[in-house]
Amino acid sequence: MTSTVPALGTRTAEGSALQAVFLDMDGTLVDTEGFWWDVEKEVFASLGHTLDESWRHVVVGGPMTRSAGFLIEATGADIGLPELTVLLNDGFEKRIDHALPLMPGAARLLAELSAYEIPTALVSASHRRIIDQVLNTLGHRHFALSIAGDEVPRTKPHPDPYLAAAAGLGVDPVRCAVVEDTATGVAAAEAAGCRVVAVPSVGPIAPAAGRTVVPSLEVVDLTFLRGVMTEMR
Repeated sequence: MTSTVPALGTRTAEGSALQAVFLDMDGTLVDTEGFWWDVEKEVFASLGHTLDESWRHVVVGGPMTRSAGFLIEATGADIGLPELTVLLNDGFEKRIDHALPLMPGAARLLAELSAYEIPTALVSASHRRIIDQVLNTLGHRHFALSIAGDEVPRTKPHPDPYLAAAAGLGVDPVRCAVVEDTATGVAAAEAAGCRVVAVPSVGPIAPAAGRTVVPSLEVVDLTFLRGVMTEMR
C-alpha cells in the first residue's frame, strides 16, 4: 500500500536533532487567553470590583495561584484563593462549552506531528479539569501525554512542567522544541533547556539566543521545527 504521508526525512525523531515537541495550550493552540480575562472580569464584577486592563499582561500565561492571588491583592476582594480558583475554573468551563476556537495553523500542525509520529506533549499551566475538556476538541490522539499546572510542584515560569514532559517521554529537554505564546511559558521552557518557538498572543516577546519568534502558528511546521533545532548545533 502506498503511504498518503509525503516524504519528509524520517517518520520518527530518530536520526534528527528533534526528539519531541511540547505545545502550550491557551493562546498557543486554542484562542482562549481572552476567555480567561473575560471570566476574571466577570467573577470580580460579581464581587464588586472592576479589573484594570493593565493587569491583563500581569496575569496572562501564569499559574492560577499567581494570577488569582495577584487579582485578590490588587482589588482587595474579600475572597480566598481556593474559592476564587473554583469560580474561575467553573466560569472558564462554561465558556469553552459553547465555543473553543483553535489558533490559525493549530489543527494542521497537530495533524502533521501525528502523521510523522513525532512524540508530542501538551504542557499547560491550566488545571487538569480544564485540559481534559480542551483535549476533547484538540484530540487526545495527538498527544503522548499532557502535563497540567496542578500536577507539578511548581508550574510555569519554573521549568518543572517541561522537565516532567521530557521525563515522561524519555527524551532530552535540550533536544525538544517548545511552542509558547507568553513570556511566562517561554521562561519555563528555556529554564528546562528546551529550544523555544514563541508565537506572542497578548504581550510582545523579544527574540533571544535559543529562541525564535514568529507572528503566527501558520508558519510553524515539522520542517520549521527541525530547522530550529539544527540551528543550535
